Amino acid sequence: MKTIKRSFLEALEIKRFTIFIFLFLATLCHGQRGVRIGYIDTEYILQNIDEYQAAQNQLNAKAQEWKSQIDKRLAALETLKKQLNNERVLLTDELIKEREEEHQIVENEIIGYQQKRFGPEGDLMIQKSQLMQPLQDQIFTAVQEIATTKKYDFIFDKSADVVMLYSADRYDISEQVLRTINRASKREQPQSRKERKAAEEEETIVEIKSERDERQKLIDERNAKREELLAKRKADLEAKRQARRDEIEAKKQKIKEEREKARLKKTKENTVTENQLEEVEVKNEDKTVLNDGEARKLELEEKKRMIKQEREKARGLKVNERSLPETEKNTIENLELNKVPLEKSKKESIKISDGKENISELEETKPLSDREARKKALEEKKKRILAERKSKLEAIKRKRDSIKNNRK
Repeated sequence: MKTIKRSFLEALEIKRFTIFIFLFLATLCHGQRGVRIGYIDTEYILQNIDEYQAAQNQLNAKAQEWKSQIDKRLAALETLKKQLNNERVLLTDELIKEREEEHQIVENEIIGYQQKRFGPEGDLMIQKSQLMQPLQDQIFTAVQEIATTKKYDFIFDKSADVVMLYSADRYDISEQVLRTINRASKREQPQSRKERKAAEEEETIVEIKSERDERQKLIDERNAKREELLAKRKADLEAKRQARRDEIEAKKQKIKEEREKARLKKTKENTVTENQLEEVEVKNEDKTVLNDGEARKLELEEKKRMIKQEREKARGLKVNERSLPETEKNTIENLELNKVPLEKSKKESIKISDGKENISELEETKPLSDREARKKALEEKKKRILAERKSKLEAIKRKRDSIKNNRK
């Protein structure tokens, strides 16, 4: 029994010693292996992935389209500014200020659109991150697989922020990562025709999902606030513009009313002046007619008085003839030589005393020709006065018409 027990203990000690030696040798071998380091070039890997190239081309085309839209809007804004500079001399300060505010609003809209598309949190950066995220996940998975299989301690990214002054090509595992990704993509390729067709029709660039993350929600809220502020500012500007238009319209209406009042006042003054002129002319004409009638009346009275004196003389001569002696008959005979004109004078005086018949007979004599001449002169004077009045009225009418035409 003791021999068996002793042999068992010896075998156990030999086994323990063998295990210790094995562990020691394993530790020694591990220390001699050293640290394994590798690196990859992400840009090189992405350039050799077909999906990345197609998506990048599509994204560049969309970015170019956005840029062309911004350039067109900037060119249109520049044209509006040049037009304002050309018309600045002809516009009022209010219109110039209004145009400048409109240009500022358009410029702010362009800047907002540019930030929305190309800003740090714009559509371009979001779609780039959505495009890169699946590829980065594939690269990371391939690196982990290679590091586990080949027992790498460290793997760096050459295109990252790590500064690599020198790197040997034997430590570059980019090709291994690329092969791993290609093998994985081939394994995941659709087998049926329907799946291949669906994969071909699927867009390369991933659209923004309906359920946005917190950052996208903040961006949307900020854009909504900006749009609300712009809409409010635009509404205020439109209200100011409408108030300015109403004020200008009221001023125009006031000026129009004042002009109409001035025109009516001037027309009234012209009418009063015309009426006054007509009254003065009528008075002058009446006065002239009255003066002519008075002169004629005085002339007739003077003639009557002269005829009356001649009649008195004739009567006195007749009485003297009866009382004179015969010695003075010779003188009477001499006077009889002048009897014919005296008889004519007597007849005329008798006719004048008889009324209208005497006056008509007087007018048939030499005074008749004077009366006709005077009547003719009066008629000519009256015609001349009427012609002058007519010419004055026509001149006033022409002046009034010219004033109306100038106002129109």
